[in-house]
Amino acid sequence: MKKILFVVLATLLAAYFVASIYFFSGEKHEKPVCKEVEIVIKDSLEKHFLGEKDIVAYLKRTNLYPLNKKGDSIKIHDIENALLKNDIIETAEVVQAISGKIKIVISQKMPILRVFSSGGSYYVDKTGETMPSTLGQAIYVPVASGNIEKTFALTELYEFAMFLQKDNFWNDQIEQIYVRTVNDIEIIPRVGSHRIILGSLENYEKKLGHLRLFYEQVIPKMGWEKYSVINLKYRNQIVCTKSKNTES
Repeated sequence: MKKILFVVLATLLAAYFVASIYFFSGEKHEKPVCKEVEIVIKDSLEKHFLGEKDIVAYLKRTNLYPLNKKGDSIKIHDIENALLKNDIIETAEVVQAISGKIKIVISQKMPILRVFSSGGSYYVDKTGETMPSTLGQAIYVPVASGNIEKTFALTELYEFAMFLQKDNFWNDQIEQIYVRTVNDIEIIPRVGSHRIILGSLENYEKKLGHLRLFYEQVIPKMGWEKYSVINLKYRNQIVCTKSKNTES
């Protein structure tokens, strides 16, 4: 009885082995035609730079839109790489389902600074890269103008803008940045009519820390209109110029 059982099991294993070889060595099954494309823009509620129609049009121009194409002819990585060449897109992931459906998930770049310079107008995003100046909606970020080289905009000025963006107080307070030279920078606040002379961006956190104390301790007593210029460029001190229309 044991011998018969052994022979039956051996026969079944052999048949399974032969069938497996035949299955895996045979022709591969073709992927189905793509009959549906789903496009997800993850942060579309916060930013409206791109819409689904923009993505479809962009992929059609590059002949990569997958709808109604055979599954085997769809190049997932080519679609992702093409999307990442768009100056507004930060990440792109393309997934091909067994059913043939293609899902495209995109996140947009987040601007933190608008730059106006002789070299052109553009945004700087949170990763330190540029974005086109026309985004299709109003973006409320600090505006930097003046003598700004792009290298400076994408390094020191970018770091300063990131600091402002992460600090709720300064993000609400600082409206404009004017660069005469890298060592002569002014910032214009949203509240008050004064100018703030920062000097260089060296130790800007410490300088703004002194300014915040000044706002908290002096301004409530003297008022926002008392000073026309607040100078922070000197080490560990604040030098103020009184407004002409205020009493001594």
